[in-house]
Amino acid sequence: MPRFKSYNYNQSMMVPVNLEDQITEGTLEFAIHYLIDHEMDLSIFDEKFINDETGCPAYDPKILLKIILFGYSRGFLSSRQLERACRENIIFMALTCGQAPDHCTISRFVSSMDSYILPLFRNILLVCENENLLGGTVFAIDGCKLPGNASKHWSGTISELKHKAEKLDAKIQSLLQNHQSLDEEAFSDSAHADKAKLEKRINRLQRRLASVRQWSESGKPKIGQSGKEIKSNVTDNDSAKMLTSHGTLQGYNAQAMVDDKHQIILYGEAMSKGQDFAHLKPVVTGAVDNVKELGHNKNYFKNKKILGDSNYHSDANLQFAKKQNIDAYIPDPRFRQRDPRFAHQGKYKPPKPRKKFTIDEYEYDEATDSFTCPNGVHLKLIGRTALIKGNIYKRYRGPDGTCDDCPLKSKCMNSPSSKRKYLSVKVGVDPKNLSKEMIDKIDSDAGRKIYQQRIAIVEPVFGNIRSVKRMDRFTMRGKQKVNAQWNLFCLVHNIEKIMRYSAMFAQNPA
Repeated sequence: MPRFKSYNYNQSMMVPVNLEDQITEGTLEFAIHYLIDHEMDLSIFDEKFINDETGCPAYDPKILLKIILFGYSRGFLSSRQLERACRENIIFMALTCGQAPDHCTISRFVSSMDSYILPLFRNILLVCENENLLGGTVFAIDGCKLPGNASKHWSGTISELKHKAEKLDAKIQSLLQNHQSLDEEAFSDSAHADKAKLEKRINRLQRRLASVRQWSESGKPKIGQSGKEIKSNVTDNDSAKMLTSHGTLQGYNAQAMVDDKHQIILYGEAMSKGQDFAHLKPVVTGAVDNVKELGHNKNYFKNKKILGDSNYHSDANLQFAKKQNIDAYIPDPRFRQRDPRFAHQGKYKPPKPRKKFTIDEYEYDEATDSFTCPNGVHLKLIGRTALIKGNIYKRYRGPDGTCDDCPLKSKCMNSPSSKRKYLSVKVGVDPKNLSKEMIDKIDSDAGRKIYQQRIAIVEPVFGNIRSVKRMDRFTMRGKQKVNAQWNLFCLVHNIEKIMRYSAMFAQNPA
Protein backbone atom coordinates (compact mmCIF):
# COMPACT_ATOMS: atom_id res chain seq x y z
CA MET A 1 0.00 0.00 0.00
CA PRO A 2 1.38 3.46 -0.87
CA ARG A 3 1.72 5.94 1.95
CA PHE A 4 0.82 9.62 1.64
CA LYS A 5 1.38 12.58 3.91
CA SER A 6 -1.68 13.30 5.98
CA TYR A 7 -3.51 16.61 5.68
CA ASN A 8 -6.43 18.34 7.39
CA TYR A 9 -8.36 21.34 6.06
CA ASN A 10 -9.89 22.11 9.44
CA GLN A 11 -6.97 24.15 10.76
CA SER A 12 -5.65 27.69 10.86
CA MET A 13 -2.24 28.98 9.77
CA MET A 14 -0.23 32.04 10.66
CA VAL A 15 1.49 33.17 7.46
CA PRO A 16 3.82 36.19 7.47
CA VAL A 17 2.95 38.35 4.45
CA ASN A 18 4.71 41.45 3.18
CA LEU A 19 2.07 43.44 1.34
CA GLU A 20 4.49 45.15 -1.02
CA ASP A 21 5.83 41.78 -2.19
CA GLN A 22 2.36 40.78 -3.39
CA ILE A 23 2.27 43.62 -5.94
CA THR A 24 4.78 42.15 -8.37
CA GLU A 25 6.14 43.87 -11.46
CA GLY A 26 4.69 42.87 -14.79
CA THR A 27 1.16 42.55 -13.43
CA LEU A 28 -1.85 44.78 -13.96
CA GLU A 29 -2.17 45.44 -10.24
CA PHE A 30 1.39 46.79 -10.22
CA ALA A 31 0.62 49.10 -13.16
CA ILE A 32 -2.55 50.38 -11.46
CA HIS A 33 -0.67 50.86 -8.17
CA TYR A 34 2.22 52.73 -9.79
CA LEU A 35 0.18 54.95 -12.09
CA ILE A 36 -2.21 56.06 -9.35
CA ASP A 37 0.65 56.84 -6.96
CA HIS A 38 2.98 58.57 -9.44
CA GLU A 39 1.15 59.67 -12.61
CA MET A 40 -2.40 60.59 -11.65
CA ASP A 41 -3.34 63.84 -9.94
CA LEU A 42 -5.87 62.91 -7.25
CA SER A 43 -5.73 66.29 -5.52
CA ILE A 44 -8.99 67.06 -7.36
CA PHE A 45 -10.75 65.00 -4.67
CA ASP A 46 -9.51 67.23 -1.82
CA GLU A 47 -12.44 69.60 -2.19
CA LYS A 48 -14.80 66.80 -1.17
CA PHE A 49 -13.36 66.56 2.34
CA ILE A 50 -13.84 69.10 5.14
CA ASN A 51 -12.46 66.98 7.97
CA ASP A 52 -9.09 68.69 8.37
CA GLU A 53 -9.91 69.74 11.96
CA THR A 54 -12.94 67.71 12.98
CA GLY A 55 -14.53 64.50 11.81
CA CYS A 56 -13.38 60.97 11.20
CA PRO A 57 -10.40 60.39 8.85
CA ALA A 58 -11.60 59.34 5.41
CA TYR A 59 -10.33 56.59 3.14
CA ASP A 60 -7.71 57.93 0.76
CA PRO A 61 -9.14 58.29 -2.78
CA LYS A 62 -6.02 56.52 -4.06
CA ILE A 63 -6.97 53.41 -2.08
CA LEU A 64 -10.58 53.49 -3.29
CA LEU A 65 -9.55 54.04 -6.91
CA LYS A 66 -7.12 51.11 -6.76
CA ILE A 67 -9.88 48.87 -5.41
CA ILE A 68 -12.30 49.86 -8.14
CA LEU A 69 -9.91 49.72 -11.10
CA PHE A 70 -8.38 46.41 -10.10
CA GLY A 71 -11.80 45.02 -9.20
CA TYR A 72 -13.20 46.01 -12.58
CA SER A 73 -10.22 44.35 -14.27
CA ARG A 74 -11.25 41.12 -12.50
CA GLY A 75 -14.92 41.47 -13.42
CA PHE A 76 -16.13 42.58 -9.96
CA LEU A 77 -18.97 44.99 -10.78
CA SER A 78 -20.76 44.89 -7.43
CA SER A 79 -19.55 47.04 -4.53
CA ARG A 80 -20.33 44.10 -2.24
CA GLN A 81 -17.99 41.90 -4.30
CA LEU A 82 -15.29 44.55 -3.94
CA GLU A 83 -15.85 44.80 -0.17
CA ARG A 84 -15.55 41.03 0.18
CA ALA A 85 -12.41 40.95 -1.97
CA CYS A 86 -10.76 43.53 0.33
CA ARG A 87 -11.32 41.16 3.25
CA GLU A 88 -10.40 37.87 1.56
CA ASN A 89 -8.12 38.45 -1.46
CA ILE A 90 -4.45 38.99 -0.68
CA ILE A 91 -3.82 41.25 -3.70
CA PHE A 92 -6.70 43.54 -2.71
CA MET A 93 -5.32 43.55 0.84
CA ALA A 94 -1.92 44.56 -0.51
CA LEU A 95 -3.38 47.38 -2.65
CA THR A 96 -5.38 48.71 0.33
CA CYS A 97 -2.65 48.14 2.95
CA GLY A 98 -5.09 45.99 4.88
CA GLN A 99 -7.93 48.50 4.88
CA ALA A 100 -11.41 47.21 4.01
CA PRO A 101 -13.90 49.92 3.00
CA ASP A 102 -17.54 48.80 3.20
CA HIS A 103 -19.71 48.52 0.09
CA CYS A 104 -21.54 51.79 0.80
CA THR A 105 -18.25 53.73 0.79
CA ILE A 106 -17.17 52.10 -2.48
CA SER A 107 -20.55 52.68 -4.12
CA ARG A 108 -20.68 56.34 -3.07
CA PHE A 109 -17.18 56.88 -4.43
CA VAL A 110 -18.13 55.49 -7.86
CA SER A 111 -21.37 57.50 -7.85
CA SER A 112 -19.42 60.73 -7.20
CA MET A 113 -16.89 60.14 -9.98
CA ASP A 114 -18.86 61.93 -12.72
CA SER A 115 -17.07 65.28 -12.21
CA TYR A 116 -13.63 63.74 -11.68
CA ILE A 117 -13.39 60.94 -14.23
CA LEU A 118 -12.46 63.12 -17.23
CA PRO A 119 -9.31 64.64 -15.63
CA LEU A 120 -8.22 61.16 -14.49
CA PHE A 121 -8.85 59.75 -17.96
CA ARG A 122 -6.73 62.52 -19.45
CA ASN A 123 -3.96 61.79 -16.94
CA ILE A 124 -3.68 58.27 -18.36
CA LEU A 125 -3.90 59.57 -21.94
CA LEU A 126 -0.96 61.85 -21.15
CA VAL A 127 1.03 58.82 -20.00
CA CYS A 128 0.14 57.10 -23.28
CA GLU A 129 1.31 60.18 -25.17
CA ASN A 130 4.61 60.40 -23.26
CA GLU A 131 5.23 56.68 -23.80
CA ASN A 132 4.61 57.07 -27.57
CA LEU A 133 1.56 54.80 -27.52
CA LEU A 134 -0.60 57.30 -29.43
CA GLY A 135 -0.08 58.74 -32.88
CA GLY A 136 -2.15 56.51 -35.14
CA THR A 137 -3.47 57.77 -38.46
CA VAL A 138 -6.62 55.64 -38.49
CA PHE A 139 -9.30 55.82 -35.81
CA ALA A 140 -12.44 53.75 -35.36
CA ILE A 141 -15.64 54.66 -33.57
CA ASP A 142 -18.31 52.24 -32.43
CA GLY A 143 -20.97 51.69 -29.80
CA CYS A 144 -21.86 48.83 -27.48
CA LYS A 145 -25.40 48.58 -26.08
CA LEU A 146 -25.41 47.40 -22.47
CA PRO A 147 -28.28 46.85 -20.03
CA GLY A 148 -28.74 49.41 -17.28
CA ASN A 149 -29.90 49.02 -13.70
CA ALA A 150 -33.58 49.31 -14.68
CA SER A 151 -36.29 47.02 -16.01
CA LYS A 152 -37.73 47.56 -19.47
CA HIS A 153 -41.10 46.40 -18.14
CA TRP A 154 -41.46 49.68 -16.24
CA SER A 155 -41.17 51.80 -19.35
CA GLY A 156 -43.95 53.59 -21.19
CA THR A 157 -45.44 56.87 -22.25
CA ILE A 158 -47.26 58.95 -19.61
CA SER A 159 -50.62 57.48 -20.67
CA GLU A 160 -49.20 53.94 -20.63
CA LEU A 161 -47.79 54.46 -17.13
CA LYS A 162 -51.18 55.71 -15.92
CA HIS A 163 -52.73 52.53 -17.33
CA LYS A 164 -50.08 50.45 -15.52
CA ALA A 165 -50.99 52.26 -12.28
CA GLU A 166 -54.67 51.38 -12.76
CA LYS A 167 -53.83 47.72 -13.35
CA LEU A 168 -51.57 47.66 -10.27
CA ASP A 169 -54.31 49.21 -8.17
CA ALA A 170 -56.80 46.57 -9.33
CA LYS A 171 -54.29 43.82 -8.56
CA ILE A 172 -53.69 45.18 -5.06
CA GLN A 173 -57.43 45.34 -4.36
CA SER A 174 -57.75 41.71 -5.43
CA LEU A 175 -54.89 40.66 -3.13
CA LEU A 176 -56.41 42.61 -0.24
CA GLN A 177 -59.61 40.62 -0.64
CA ASN A 178 -57.59 37.40 -0.51
CA HIS A 179 -55.85 38.71 2.58
CA GLN A 180 -59.22 39.36 4.22
CA SER A 181 -60.40 35.83 3.43
CA LEU A 182 -57.29 34.44 5.12
CA ASP A 183 -58.17 36.43 8.23
CA GLU A 184 -61.52 34.63 8.35
CA GLU A 185 -59.98 31.16 8.09
CA ALA A 186 -59.06 29.05 11.09
CA PHE A 187 -55.58 29.82 12.38
CA SER A 188 -52.87 27.37 11.28
CA ASP A 189 -49.15 27.46 10.55
CA SER A 190 -49.74 27.18 6.80
CA ALA A 191 -52.37 29.93 6.82
CA HIS A 192 -50.04 32.16 8.84
CA ALA A 193 -47.20 31.60 6.32
CA ASP A 194 -49.52 32.30 3.37
CA LYS A 195 -50.73 35.46 5.03
CA ALA A 196 -47.16 36.70 5.65
CA LYS A 197 -46.21 36.08 1.99
CA LEU A 198 -49.33 37.89 0.82
CA GLU A 199 -48.62 40.90 3.04
CA LYS A 200 -45.09 41.10 1.71
CA ARG A 201 -46.33 41.00 -1.87
CA ILE A 202 -48.99 43.64 -1.22
CA ASN A 203 -46.43 45.98 0.37
CA ARG A 204 -44.09 45.54 -2.60
CA LEU A 205 -46.85 46.29 -5.10
CA GLN A 206 -48.01 49.31 -3.10
CA ARG A 207 -44.52 50.78 -3.19
CA ARG A 208 -44.36 50.18 -6.93
CA LEU A 209 -47.81 51.73 -7.38
CA ALA A 210 -46.78 54.84 -5.45
CA SER A 211 -43.67 55.19 -7.63
CA VAL A 212 -45.58 54.77 -10.90
CA ARG A 213 -48.33 57.16 -9.81
CA GLN A 214 -45.84 59.80 -8.74
CA TRP A 215 -44.02 59.51 -12.07
CA SER A 216 -47.16 59.54 -14.23
CA GLU A 217 -48.55 62.59 -12.41
CA SER A 218 -45.40 64.69 -12.07
CA GLY A 219 -43.08 63.37 -14.76
CA LYS A 220 -42.68 65.25 -18.02
CA PRO A 221 -43.11 63.38 -21.32
CA LYS A 222 -39.83 62.21 -22.83
CA ILE A 223 -39.49 63.59 -26.36
CA GLY A 224 -37.46 61.80 -29.02
CA GLN A 225 -35.59 63.12 -32.05
CA SER A 226 -38.75 63.04 -34.16
CA GLY A 227 -40.47 65.43 -31.76
CA LYS A 228 -42.89 62.74 -30.57
CA GLU A 229 -43.18 61.26 -27.09
CA ILE A 230 -41.10 58.15 -26.45
CA LYS A 231 -41.16 55.72 -23.56
CA SER A 232 -39.97 56.96 -20.17
CA ASN A 233 -38.63 54.64 -17.47
CA VAL A 234 -39.77 54.90 -13.87
CA THR A 235 -36.50 53.59 -12.41
CA ASP A 236 -33.90 55.30 -14.62
CA ASN A 237 -35.36 57.78 -17.08
CA ASP A 238 -31.96 58.50 -18.63
CA SER A 239 -31.84 54.93 -19.93
CA ALA A 240 -33.68 53.95 -23.10
CA LYS A 241 -35.10 50.91 -24.81
CA MET A 242 -32.62 49.73 -27.43
CA LEU A 243 -32.94 47.07 -30.09
CA THR A 244 -30.00 44.64 -30.34
CA SER A 245 -29.34 41.40 -32.20
CA HIS A 246 -30.26 39.58 -28.96
CA GLY A 247 -33.55 41.41 -28.40
CA THR A 248 -34.61 44.64 -26.73
CA LEU A 249 -32.85 45.93 -23.61
CA GLN A 250 -33.24 48.88 -21.27
CA GLY A 251 -29.86 50.52 -21.00
CA TYR A 252 -27.22 52.74 -22.55
CA ASN A 253 -25.17 52.92 -25.74
CA ALA A 254 -21.50 52.93 -24.67
CA GLN A 255 -19.43 54.75 -27.30
CA ALA A 256 -15.66 54.66 -27.79
CA MET A 257 -13.16 56.16 -30.22
CA VAL A 258 -10.02 54.06 -30.62
CA ASP A 259 -6.53 54.84 -31.95
CA ASP A 260 -5.25 52.13 -34.31
CA LYS A 261 -1.61 52.20 -33.12
CA HIS A 262 -2.17 50.35 -29.84
CA GLN A 263 -5.98 50.39 -29.53
CA ILE A 264 -5.94 53.16 -26.94
CA ILE A 265 -9.39 54.63 -26.22
CA LEU A 266 -9.21 58.38 -26.88
CA TYR A 267 -12.72 59.12 -25.70
CA GLY A 268 -15.61 57.18 -24.23
CA GLU A 269 -19.14 58.17 -23.30
CA ALA A 270 -22.32 56.33 -22.36
CA MET A 271 -25.22 57.67 -24.41
CA SER A 272 -28.95 57.54 -23.75
CA LYS A 273 -29.90 56.95 -27.39
CA GLY A 274 -29.64 53.66 -29.23
CA GLN A 275 -29.16 55.16 -32.71
CA ASP A 276 -25.44 55.57 -33.39
CA PHE A 277 -25.84 58.32 -36.00
CA ALA A 278 -26.58 60.82 -33.22
CA HIS A 279 -23.25 60.14 -31.50
CA LEU A 280 -20.52 60.74 -34.09
CA LYS A 281 -20.27 64.49 -33.49
CA PRO A 282 -20.15 64.42 -29.65
CA VAL A 283 -17.63 61.56 -29.60
CA VAL A 284 -15.29 63.18 -32.14
CA THR A 285 -15.65 66.54 -30.36
CA GLY A 286 -14.82 64.87 -27.03
CA ALA A 287 -11.75 63.21 -28.55
CA VAL A 288 -10.61 66.58 -29.94
CA ASP A 289 -10.94 68.14 -26.47
CA ASN A 290 -8.91 65.31 -24.95
CA VAL A 291 -6.02 65.56 -27.40
CA LYS A 292 -6.00 69.36 -26.97
CA GLU A 293 -5.33 68.74 -23.27
CA LEU A 294 -2.31 66.70 -24.35
CA GLY A 295 -0.86 69.73 -26.14
CA HIS A 296 -2.15 69.15 -29.67
CA ASN A 297 -4.18 71.70 -31.61
CA LYS A 298 -7.80 71.33 -32.66
CA ASN A 299 -6.74 70.08 -36.12
CA TYR A 300 -5.31 66.84 -34.72
CA PHE A 301 -7.70 64.74 -36.82
CA LYS A 302 -7.30 66.79 -40.00
CA ASN A 303 -6.91 64.48 -43.00
CA LYS A 304 -6.82 61.44 -40.68
CA LYS A 305 -9.11 58.52 -41.32
CA ILE A 306 -12.07 57.89 -39.00
CA LEU A 307 -13.98 54.66 -39.60
CA GLY A 308 -17.55 54.07 -38.49
CA ASP A 309 -20.11 51.44 -39.41
CA SER A 310 -23.25 52.13 -41.42
CA ASN A 311 -25.23 53.12 -38.32
CA TYR A 312 -23.31 56.43 -38.33
CA HIS A 313 -24.22 57.19 -41.96
CA SER A 314 -26.25 60.39 -42.18
CA ASP A 315 -26.01 63.61 -44.12
CA ALA A 316 -25.41 65.59 -40.92
CA ASN A 317 -22.45 63.36 -39.97
CA LEU A 318 -20.94 63.55 -43.44
CA GLN A 319 -21.31 67.33 -43.41
CA PHE A 320 -19.63 67.45 -39.98
CA ALA A 321 -16.71 65.27 -41.14
CA LYS A 322 -16.20 67.44 -44.23
CA LYS A 323 -16.28 70.64 -42.18
CA GLN A 324 -13.66 69.20 -39.79
CA ASN A 325 -11.46 68.05 -42.74
CA ILE A 326 -11.76 64.45 -41.53
CA ASP A 327 -11.21 61.64 -44.02
CA ALA A 328 -14.29 59.70 -42.93
CA TYR A 329 -15.24 56.19 -44.08
CA ILE A 330 -18.89 55.67 -43.12
CA PRO A 331 -20.74 53.36 -45.55
CA ASP A 332 -24.45 53.40 -46.27
CA PRO A 333 -26.59 50.48 -44.96
CA ARG A 334 -26.59 48.68 -48.34
CA PHE A 335 -22.88 48.76 -49.06
CA ARG A 336 -22.45 44.99 -48.58
CA GLN A 337 -25.10 44.25 -51.20
CA ARG A 338 -22.90 45.97 -53.77
CA ASP A 339 -19.70 44.25 -52.62
CA PRO A 340 -18.81 41.35 -54.97
CA ARG A 341 -16.98 39.59 -52.13
CA PHE A 342 -20.39 38.79 -50.60
CA ALA A 343 -21.98 37.65 -53.86
CA HIS A 344 -22.29 34.03 -52.67
CA GLN A 345 -23.83 34.85 -49.29
CA GLY A 346 -27.60 34.86 -49.46
CA LYS A 347 -27.81 37.50 -46.75
CA TYR A 348 -25.91 39.99 -48.90
CA LYS A 349 -27.31 39.23 -52.36
CA PRO A 350 -28.76 42.22 -54.18
CA PRO A 351 -32.56 42.35 -54.15
CA LYS A 352 -34.26 40.56 -57.01
CA PRO A 353 -35.34 42.81 -59.87
CA ARG A 354 -38.96 43.85 -59.60
CA LYS A 355 -41.27 42.80 -62.43
CA LYS A 356 -42.55 46.30 -63.09
CA PHE A 357 -42.76 48.39 -66.21
CA THR A 358 -39.50 50.14 -67.06
CA ILE A 359 -39.24 53.75 -68.17
CA ASP A 360 -38.74 52.55 -71.77
CA GLU A 361 -42.27 51.13 -71.77
CA TYR A 362 -43.79 54.58 -71.19
CA GLU A 363 -44.31 56.76 -74.28
CA TYR A 364 -42.63 60.16 -73.95
CA ASP A 365 -43.91 63.36 -75.63
CA GLU A 366 -41.04 65.84 -75.80
CA ALA A 367 -43.27 68.76 -76.87
CA THR A 368 -45.45 68.60 -73.73
CA ASP A 369 -42.81 66.95 -71.52
CA SER A 370 -45.24 64.22 -70.49
CA PHE A 371 -45.57 60.44 -70.52
CA THR A 372 -48.28 57.97 -71.48
CA CYS A 373 -48.44 54.67 -69.58
CA PRO A 374 -48.87 51.27 -71.33
CA ASN A 375 -52.62 51.49 -70.63
CA GLY A 376 -52.93 54.90 -72.27
CA VAL A 377 -53.14 57.12 -69.16
CA HIS A 378 -51.54 60.55 -69.59
CA LEU A 379 -48.97 61.55 -66.91
CA LYS A 380 -48.28 65.28 -66.49
CA LEU A 381 -45.13 66.92 -65.11
CA ILE A 382 -45.57 68.03 -61.47
CA GLY A 383 -41.97 68.66 -60.35
CA ARG A 384 -38.62 69.28 -62.01
CA THR A 385 -36.14 69.09 -59.12
CA ALA A 386 -37.19 66.32 -56.75
CA LEU A 387 -34.13 65.19 -54.77
CA ILE A 388 -34.27 61.52 -53.75
CA LYS A 389 -31.20 59.91 -52.12
CA GLY A 390 -28.88 62.40 -53.77
CA ASN A 391 -30.33 61.94 -57.27
CA ILE A 392 -32.32 64.59 -59.14
CA TYR A 393 -35.65 63.46 -60.56
CA LYS A 394 -38.52 64.83 -62.61
CA ARG A 395 -41.88 63.68 -61.31
CA TYR A 396 -45.02 62.95 -63.33
CA ARG A 397 -48.54 62.16 -62.14
CA GLY A 398 -51.70 60.69 -63.64
CA PRO A 399 -55.30 61.79 -62.96
CA ASP A 400 -56.82 60.72 -59.65
CA GLY A 401 -58.86 57.48 -59.77
CA THR A 402 -57.84 56.46 -63.27
CA CYS A 403 -55.84 53.45 -62.04
CA ASP A 404 -58.52 51.82 -59.84
CA ASP A 405 -59.67 49.23 -62.41
CA CYS A 406 -56.53 49.08 -64.55
CA PRO A 407 -55.68 45.46 -65.53
CA LEU A 408 -51.95 46.36 -65.55
CA LYS A 409 -51.96 47.81 -62.04
CA SER A 410 -49.83 45.00 -60.53
CA LYS A 411 -47.04 45.73 -63.04
CA CYS A 412 -47.21 49.47 -62.59
CA MET A 413 -48.16 50.48 -59.03
CA ASN A 414 -46.17 49.85 -55.88
CA SER A 415 -49.30 49.53 -53.73
CA PRO A 416 -52.67 48.05 -54.80
CA SER A 417 -54.43 50.79 -52.79
CA SER A 418 -52.86 53.63 -54.83
CA LYS A 419 -55.36 55.86 -56.61
CA ARG A 420 -53.09 57.40 -59.23
CA LYS A 421 -49.77 56.70 -60.91
CA TYR A 422 -46.60 58.62 -60.04
CA LEU A 423 -43.52 58.33 -62.23
CA SER A 424 -40.02 59.52 -61.22
CA VAL A 425 -37.43 59.95 -63.97
CA LYS A 426 -33.78 60.43 -63.02
CA VAL A 427 -32.23 63.40 -64.78
CA GLY A 428 -29.00 63.94 -62.84
CA VAL A 429 -27.02 63.71 -59.59
CA ASP A 430 -26.80 66.40 -56.92
CA PRO A 431 -23.19 67.72 -57.04
CA LYS A 432 -23.39 68.38 -53.28
CA ASN A 433 -24.53 64.86 -52.50
CA LEU A 434 -22.06 63.69 -49.83
CA SER A 435 -23.81 60.35 -49.48
CA LYS A 436 -23.16 59.57 -53.15
CA GLU A 437 -19.51 60.60 -52.72
CA MET A 438 -19.21 58.26 -49.72
CA ILE A 439 -20.78 55.38 -51.68
CA ASP A 440 -18.24 55.81 -54.49
CA LYS A 441 -15.43 56.11 -51.92
CA ILE A 442 -16.40 52.96 -50.03
CA ASP A 443 -17.08 50.91 -53.18
CA SER A 444 -13.59 51.54 -54.54
CA ASP A 445 -10.90 48.88 -53.99
CA ALA A 446 -8.85 51.27 -51.84
CA GLY A 447 -11.92 52.24 -49.81
CA ARG A 448 -12.80 48.63 -49.04
CA LYS A 449 -9.24 47.88 -47.88
CA ILE A 450 -9.25 50.89 -45.58
CA TYR A 451 -12.72 50.28 -44.17
CA GLN A 452 -12.06 46.64 -43.36
CA GLN A 453 -9.57 47.82 -40.71
CA ARG A 454 -12.48 49.04 -38.56
CA ILE A 455 -13.32 45.66 -37.08
CA ALA A 456 -9.69 44.93 -36.15
CA ILE A 457 -9.31 48.30 -34.41
CA VAL A 458 -12.44 48.70 -32.31
CA GLU A 459 -14.13 45.33 -31.90
CA PRO A 460 -11.32 43.75 -29.81
CA VAL A 461 -11.64 46.68 -27.41
CA PHE A 462 -15.29 45.91 -26.74
CA GLY A 463 -14.46 42.20 -26.61
CA ASN A 464 -11.84 42.87 -23.92
CA ILE A 465 -14.17 45.00 -21.82
CA ARG A 466 -17.27 42.84 -22.20
CA SER A 467 -15.82 39.32 -22.17
CA VAL A 468 -12.48 39.53 -20.35
CA LYS A 469 -13.43 42.27 -17.88
CA ARG A 470 -17.03 40.93 -17.75
CA MET A 471 -18.57 44.36 -18.10
CA ASP A 472 -21.95 43.12 -19.35
CA ARG A 473 -24.21 45.63 -17.61
CA PHE A 474 -24.19 48.96 -15.77
CA THR A 475 -24.85 48.91 -12.04
CA MET A 476 -25.37 52.67 -11.68
CA ARG A 477 -28.45 54.73 -12.50
CA GLY A 478 -28.51 58.07 -14.31
CA LYS A 479 -26.43 59.08 -17.31
CA GLN A 480 -23.69 60.85 -15.34
CA LYS A 481 -23.04 57.91 -13.01
CA VAL A 482 -23.26 55.37 -15.83
CA ASN A 483 -20.88 57.46 -17.94
CA ALA A 484 -18.39 57.53 -15.04
CA GLN A 485 -18.58 53.75 -14.73
CA TRP A 486 -18.04 53.29 -18.47
CA ASN A 487 -15.01 55.61 -18.40
CA LEU A 488 -13.57 53.68 -15.45
CA PHE A 489 -13.60 50.55 -17.63
CA CYS A 490 -12.05 52.52 -20.50
CA LEU A 491 -9.42 53.66 -18.00
CA VAL A 492 -8.65 50.05 -17.02
CA HIS A 493 -8.33 49.13 -20.70
CA ASN A 494 -5.85 51.95 -21.35
CA ILE A 495 -3.80 51.09 -18.24
CA GLU A 496 -3.55 47.52 -19.49
CA LYS A 497 -2.20 48.82 -22.82
CA ILE A 498 0.40 50.90 -20.96
CA MET A 499 1.43 47.83 -18.97
CA ARG A 500 1.90 45.78 -22.13
CA TYR A 501 3.52 48.24 -24.51
CA SER A 502 5.16 50.95 -22.44
CA ALA A 503 8.88 50.98 -21.67
CA MET A 504 7.86 52.19 -18.21
CA PHE A 505 6.87 48.62 -17.25
CA ALA A 506 9.26 46.66 -19.46
CA GLN A 507 10.75 43.90 -17.33
CA ASN A 508 13.85 43.59 -19.48
CA PRO A 509 14.53 47.07 -20.83
CA ALA A 510 17.05 47.27 -23.65
